[in-house]
Amino acid sequence: MKYFYTYVLKSKSDGKLYTGYTEDLRKRLKEHQEGISPYTKNKGPFILIYYEACNNKSDALSREKYLKSGMGKRYIKSRLKRFLLLTG
Repeated sequence: MKYFYTYVLKSKSDGKLYTGYTEDLRKRLKEHQEGISPYTKNKGPFILIYYEACNNKSDALSREKYLKSGMGKRYIKSRLKRFLLLTG
């Protein structure tokens, strides 16, 4: 079965969270680390702090949209509260 992933990265340089979706999580993380992604270029290095596997692209896109919303950002920060405190 093919999965699509919604993920959240934390920048070690500016501390900000970046959310996206992909079919290949390892490849996409590598692209972010190497500065290939225009939106996160020069903002790395990154750590993967959260991801979800979805059965289809539509679900992954919906989750990405939600996690980028105000409610979604609160959800991530609440869910990862202890982790985010530990990583600064």
